[in-house]
Amino acid sequence: MAASVPYWRLSGFYFCYFALLGTWAPYWALYLKSLGFSSEDIGILSALVMATKVVAPNLWGWLADTYGYRSRIIRYGAFLAIVAFSGVYLRSDFWWLAAVVVAYSFFWNAVLAQFDVVTLSHLVGRYGRYSLIRVWGSVGFIAAVLAVGWWLDRYPIVHLLYIITVLLTSIWLASLLVSEKPVAKSNTHQRQALGRILSHPAVLAFFAVSFFLQLSHGPYYTFFSIYLEAQSYSKASIGVFWSLGVIAEVLLFLGMHRVLAAYSLRNIVLWSLALSCLRWLLIAYFVEYPAVLFFAQCLHAASFGSYHAAGIEIIRQSFAGHQGQGMALYSGVSFGLGGAAGAVLSGWAWDFSSVLCFTMAAVAAAIGFAIAWRHLHLPANEEAKA
Repeated sequence: MAASVPYWRLSGFYFCYFALLGTWAPYWALYLKSLGFSSEDIGILSALVMATKVVAPNLWGWLADTYGYRSRIIRYGAFLAIVAFSGVYLRSDFWWLAAVVVAYSFFWNAVLAQFDVVTLSHLVGRYGRYSLIRVWGSVGFIAAVLAVGWWLDRYPIVHLLYIITVLLTSIWLASLLVSEKPVAKSNTHQRQALGRILSHPAVLAFFAVSFFLQLSHGPYYTFFSIYLEAQSYSKASIGVFWSLGVIAEVLLFLGMHRVLAAYSLRNIVLWSLALSCLRWLLIAYFVEYPAVLFFAQCLHAASFGSYHAAGIEIIRQSFAGHQGQGMALYSGVSFGLGGAAGAVLSGWAWDFSSVLCFTMAAVAAAIGFAIAWRHLHLPANEEAKA
């Protein structure tokens, strides 16, 4: 990475941000279960985190693209997330936790999409290298999921709250170390083109596919740890299986710039969706076999890693002059709307059949594949690749 790119400062932020995700995603549901909440309550409380991604990133993205101050928005969002999350120490009833989660995630979810824009501002002419910086987020996720799993096997699960607070503080501190690289501002004509960008069939197809792919992750992000615990896996083992997927993601990210150069974005998206479908079917029907579960978790490199890297490039190419809002829309429609719908639906269905939940996840990924196959036709230079 060239000296002009603040590689370690950018990477440090991703490390801290995804270390928090690696603490939250596997263990938050277990904490809620320890409080006696039902599967439906757990699904709703998990969905609220994702639902705020529908509004928060778009609001902050519009403010950043319109008025600037992107780095300041990131810092304020990170700090206010700490303040909001501190409410978990006061009460633990359902409605109070729901309010705390909404407030906390409203600010936390405002941060990542805008930081992606900051990162791209430092990578002009080298956008394929994004994955070499983003990979440190995956490393942070792995470190957290393993360390926290080990810790919670030995100490009360209430310690999860302390760990989350420390990681939120580290995100805020990391945000103070890097700013957006100045670039030429978009003119009015470019800004008026946003509506035309959003009406393009390939852009609409991309957002629809992203929605269904993240909907398919609903049972995974909400109930995977509970699913494994029911199969008598320890918390440390649960952490290992979570980390396996992200290790595969890390290995992919290290070579993703070569994949992007060799294959069309459309083909990368299609393969990602097909392998996602396979992943959910393996988890649904073979969870009791560690070797099969190992392979299924390695497919996280496709269901998240390759799709996300291709998605970032699609947004960069499609939303010239509107990258902040493009990233926010991607986050809101996929991780927000899709993730929330998946969490709520899995919460309703989980007590009926855990196997059915993951089977329906495979169906959602298959719907995404069908949409991409039919409608995701990108510019000629992309279609010309393998």
